[in-house]
Amino acid sequence: MANTDMEAEDQDGQAPAEDEKKGFVKKLLGNKKLLIIAAAAVLLVLGGGGAALYFFVFSGAESAEKAPEYPATPPVVAYADMDEMIVNIQSQDGTPVYLKLSVQLELFAPEEKAGIDALKPRIRDQFQGYLRELRPDDLKGSAGIMRLKEELVRRTNVAAAPYKVRDVLLKEMIIQ
Repeated sequence: MANTDMEAEDQDGQAPAEDEKKGFVKKLLGNKKLLIIAAAAVLLVLGGGGAALYFFVFSGAESAEKAPEYPATPPVVAYADMDEMIVNIQSQDGTPVYLKLSVQLELFAPEEKAGIDALKPRIRDQFQGYLRELRPDDLKGSAGIMRLKEELVRRTNVAAAPYKVRDVLLKEMIIQ
């Protein structure tokens, strides 16, 4: 056997291991499936490395340099207190259920407070008409509270036109 290895080396001028390497490259280039799989693997490795480089190196540097900017002066807002309201709401079995609600209106500017104060009876009427139609189930959970606040903001803006209210803040809400 040793003679055959020597003869193969003498005839080609190369070692058999080099023939095996050339055979692998020829096999790789000749087999399209294997070539496509190898190309996909190389692209996957390069794409993953590029994505990791982008997310870990470049995006982290921008966020560290760019701190959130806050205005030097706080926003100008005003608050108008509404009188406390106690209304009976509908229950399923007919037993009396009461809702005690105390809110504050957030205005865009302090100059609007005098106009809103003059319109408070109209706003209160809008609130009571809406609140009397509620059921205790309508006020359950954070979603119920958010719907209540959205509806109160909408009704306030309708009743207080041309003034606009930014938000209705709940100070106290008790269902009994």
